[in-house]
Amino acid sequence: MHTSPALLVTAAVIERDGCVLIAWRATSADAGAGWEFPGGKVEPGETPAQCLARELREELGIECAIGDVVADVTHAYPTRTIRLVALRATIVAGTPAPAEHIEIAWAPLAELVNYPLLPADVPIARTLRDHGVKRDP
Repeated sequence: MHTSPALLVTAAVIERDGCVLIAWRATSADAGAGWEFPGGKVEPGETPAQCLARELREELGIECAIGDVVADVTHAYPTRTIRLVALRATIVAGTPAPAEHIEIAWAPLAELVNYPLLPADVPIARTLRDHGVKRDP
């Protein structure tokens, strides 16, 4: 069993026309291959929002305004436990293009749970299916 604290990771929920942006991740030691919400590991001294803005810039070449937390999931993979914080993000500049992923897709909200998502991302997809992407007032 894991004794180290959970690794803090962020995920972006970027919605457009009833679809959410997801990215295909190549095989990793922890999770294998699958669709995920784009994001990454929080570095020391970074807030989750700062991390997500940086990761989206690095991974997809987009500038985003980061909003509220959509979901907060803790998941134990075989090699480590992660805490995945999903935040709303709105593209303010650029067009998403995969730099670190194999491909990206705009998945319809209603079909999101049918994609082969990485295990930690599944509860986020269920939250979106059940509650939609809430917008800032």
